[in-house]
Amino acid sequence: MAGPHTLAETERAVESRLDGLTLDFEAMAVASNLFRAANAVRNHLERTVLQPHDLTWTAFVVLWITWIWENAETRMIAEEGGFSKATLSGVLTTLEGRGLVTRERSSTDGRLVIVRLTASGKRLMKKLFPLFNAEEQHVVSGLPREELPAAAEFLRKMTRTASGD
Repeated sequence: MAGPHTLAETERAVESRLDGLTLDFEAMAVASNLFRAANAVRNHLERTVLQPHDLTWTAFVVLWITWIWENAETRMIAEEGGFSKATLSGVLTTLEGRGLVTRERSSTDGRLVIVRLTASGKRLMKKLFPLFNAEEQHVVSGLPREELPAAAEFLRKMTRTASGD
């Protein structure tokens, strides 16, 4: 996370401020560093891959979910993406205006809205995702390659615990 203090300075300040409290500092270090890492990775990917294509993180997540599932109900996109339906609505309006997605009412339930990528949206994702993955490779390059499967499983376990799965 960019800021005026280094990671080491921040950790020393936290330790000093919380000295004397009965806390699980190891759990705190894992959770707070996960948060820092997630934000740093997201910021890096936004700057290096998404910004040149005039995409926000949320817009990319919408495109990704829709690309993977081929069509998706708006409520599923919002749930999977971790954002509100109101946020999704604005993002979909922008993506639709750019010709990347379409929205249509479900034929079986008129309350549901189905999102699909257009041909342009599919072309963008096929072009964009290899660039995105190259930066994913970059951000994990500080880890030994043989440790990546264990790191991914560690993060999956934390996600399942936090999600109650």
